[in-house]
Amino acid sequence: MGRLSGKVAIVTGAAQGMGEAHARTFVREGASVVLTDVNREGGAALAAELGDKALFVPHDVASAADWSEVVGQAEARFGRVTVLVNNAGVIGPVQGLLDFAEEDFLKVCAINQLGVFLGMKAVLPSMIAAGGGSIVNISSIAGMLGTRESSNAAYCASKWAVRGMSRLIAVQHGRDGIRVNSVHPGYILTPMMVAAVGEDGGGAADVIPLGRMAQPQEVANVVLFLASDEASFVSGAEHVVDGAMIAG
Repeated sequence: MGRLSGKVAIVTGAAQGMGEAHARTFVREGASVVLTDVNREGGAALAAELGDKALFVPHDVASAADWSEVVGQAEARFGRVTVLVNNAGVIGPVQGLLDFAEEDFLKVCAINQLGVFLGMKAVLPSMIAAGGGSIVNISSIAGMLGTRESSNAAYCASKWAVRGMSRLIAVQHGRDGIRVNSVHPGYILTPMMVAAVGEDGGGAADVIPLGRMAQPQEVANVVLFLASDEASFVSGAEHVVDGAMIAG
């Protein structure tokens, strides 16, 4: 029996990077997983590789209609949703405020912030009907403090918002048996991070006490714990995965 046996999970942004690691880990631990992404080819290929316990649904997380479709397909194929990992996100242009365009700000917040709001709203009825569940919202260390090289105003704003929404929904829906936590990764070796700041994270490894960037699986291990019944009394908390970077 896996640590997530009997769970029905939705993982957004699952075609690559951290989302892919979450999806692979969840299936390995016994969950039935709906993988969503705007990357249709990558998402479909991963679901096919993972087998009968995985289903891919194309998904724009900023669309309420798409969220309804995702939850509907999850329930039709696997049953009530009991785990949601709001993983999909973008960084946006790594620029200072004076150079940052309004349209870029709104695009980043639509995916990183509105997408999390819509996701929690969409799954709550299913989780309540199931008797409870776990929501894991992927924020960032940029939701704990102002970072420099790898961030911008929109990214920081959206990731702080994810932190705040997670706490609020944990309080509002605790009596429904729903746990909500945020995870705050630091510099993780994902295609999105590499595209934004390069293979070395803009020299980030030099300021990480553990001396390196993390692998996606190292974040997935924390998400697995929060999704599982092992974390049955863990809710409304922030979980930093950054190699002690912000500790100093």
